[in-house]
Amino acid sequence: MSHDRTHDVVGVGVGPFNLGLAALADPLDDVDAVFLDQRPGFSWHPGMMLEGATIQVPFLADLVTMADPTSPYSFLAFLKAVGRLYPFYVRESFYPLRAEYDQYCRWVADRLTTLRWGRRVVRVERAEGSDDLLVVARLDDGTPETSRTETYRTRHVVLGTGTAPRLPAPLAGLVEAAADVPGAGPVVHSADYLGRRDELVATGAVTVVGSGQSAAEIYRDLLAGAGPDTYRVDWVTRSPRFFPMEYTKLTLEMTSPEYTDHYRSLPTDLRELLGREQRGLFKGISADLVDDIYDTLYRRSALGREVPTTLLTDTEVVAARVERATRRHVLTLRHGQLGTVAPHRTGAVVAATGYGSGTPDFLAPGLVRLDELGRLDVARDYTADDAGRVHVAGTEVHTHGVTAPDLGFGAWRSSVILAQVTGREPYPIEERIAFQTFGLPGGVPEPGGTSHGSQDPDRTTQEVAR
Repeated sequence: MSHDRTHDVVGVGVGPFNLGLAALADPLDDVDAVFLDQRPGFSWHPGMMLEGATIQVPFLADLVTMADPTSPYSFLAFLKAVGRLYPFYVRESFYPLRAEYDQYCRWVADRLTTLRWGRRVVRVERAEGSDDLLVVARLDDGTPETSRTETYRTRHVVLGTGTAPRLPAPLAGLVEAAADVPGAGPVVHSADYLGRRDELVATGAVTVVGSGQSAAEIYRDLLAGAGPDTYRVDWVTRSPRFFPMEYTKLTLEMTSPEYTDHYRSLPTDLRELLGREQRGLFKGISADLVDDIYDTLYRRSALGREVPTTLLTDTEVVAARVERATRRHVLTLRHGQLGTVAPHRTGAVVAATGYGSGTPDFLAPGLVRLDELGRLDVARDYTADDAGRVHVAGTEVHTHGVTAPDLGFGAWRSSVILAQVTGREPYPIEERIAFQTFGLPGGVPEPGGTSHGSQDPDRTTQEVAR
């Protein structure tokens, strides 16, 4: 089935970023938008809805407030609508519960008429003889006889496909090996943790592999029930320490358009290095959780009580296998500083090893630009094609740095995208956010040296965004 009208925007994927874009587009009379997602409804990290867990950004980093504080789709509007504004005020914490944030997003999704669920996009291509785009989506109820397609014509496409769980090679191989051994314990990604928790602890020994907030939350959750008569829980991370998220205010200024401009001025190899070094800016553990884990260990070990747990830093899983006789997993661990290796036996593994993004396979060949590593070559204005019609929302960390995954920066990016769609600024784009200056304005390469790029101090963020 083809839709006759030409939309201004078709969004592919409805996570927080495209949901925020949909909410900001909703009151604009000159924007005809529709958003497609293959899921039956909105869901945000359901496997990590641990009781008491909070998001790591303040409530102002909701879907819309940083672009439009008067929006009816703000987090505060949600609290008022559900009768929880005063309890949130009395609580005196800027950080919403993770389950509460998910409920808020569902509340917004239920109020938008532009979302289309149960539609899996299978192709995006250029319309013949036009800069318009055709988005082909498949509707499938599970039976081949009733599956059908819909085609949407649009001036702009916004890719909000998000990221997918990632397993390092040894653990990916362990998943396959465990499938061939009846009775072997589960090997799961943290994204599926809650649904498999009972199965994990039933093995009597769980090993958490990972460095960030998810690993810490899962370890803390499992630690509460660990004991000599229940199960043991171990935590392995290749990071040199259990590092907290860096949350000082001048560091937070790196989630700014100014720093994005600086980051983009750097060559690819330097951006790749910074991308690894800056993980502590958005992948670290909240300091409160680090302290809570220590306090829990101290409290549980008081008076000589046994706590069956081991915490290993600077330790990487370099190989893994299933021991058929015992149906246990054997992880080969390597210590980075010492260079030593040792086996580690466990009943189950939780891989809190993060997420990765790739180039969607539904994009027609030649539709978008790709970099030397085959990734989307996303311009400063978030477009990935020469015609300026394909936009990227949230997976451009390799080109835009720490602002890409930051929930608080999503509304700024949506403002830039909507300015391109409408030819005006429905939401004013703040050109300067940071007090500090990144890079060296007016700097020139040292004699005999090389330059990693420079910024034009007279080129504003707004001009770059356009």
